[in-house]
Amino acid sequence: MQTLAHTSIPLSRTPLDPLQFAYRASKSVDDAISLALQTTLEHLDKRDTYVKMLFNDYSSAFNIILPTKLVSKLGDLGLGSSICTWILDFLTGRPQVVRIGNKTSSTLVINTGTPQGCCLSLRLYSLYTHDCTAKQSSNRIIKFADDTTVIGLISSNDESAYRQGVSDLALWCQDNNLALNVNKMKELYLSRFKLYLNLVYIYLTKSVDCSVYLI
Repeated sequence: MQTLAHTSIPLSRTPLDPLQFAYRASKSVDDAISLALQTTLEHLDKRDTYVKMLFNDYSSAFNIILPTKLVSKLGDLGLGSSICTWILDFLTGRPQVVRIGNKTSSTLVINTGTPQGCCLSLRLYSLYTHDCTAKQSSNRIIKFADDTTVIGLISSNDESAYRQGVSDLALWCQDNNLALNVNKMKELYLSRFKLYLNLVYIYLTKSVDCSVYLI
């Protein structure tokens, strides 16, 4: 399985989003944090600017991806039909039982998601989400595995591009069967100076003063 993951599905040879920092050679969580920090500080050096970060959380992301949609994306990325067919067969019709002591549940056949603890699953998830990218030039979507952060570089109090980017992400999630866990999402406002603005935040369930990012 590990040989298949590294030879038949090499991430370095597919046109993946460069802002996905997980499961890639010479990339790490430190690179993701450094880019987020550098992007933010460079923007805040300009006048009349501030930054908003939306830290997203998915509900059981690895468990609900759609194998048919994944295989379609793999084909678009140039993987051969034989390996795509094998992956579809690998991900669908998986029998699963739960055993506690000497008690075993009835069998449930799984046709969504990727197997837990499988090295191939990590790589497939990166490929499944490769097209989750920012469409607006003032936005960035930085990813480390399923940790996804929308960064809005806002100037002159114009948040339209940032808010459109958040809407685009929500629509992308709907199209790809991924569910946002609003209870764990956070929005952070950053500025070098105290700006007297009537800030309107993305509606979440509670407010926070800080957020731990990729630690």
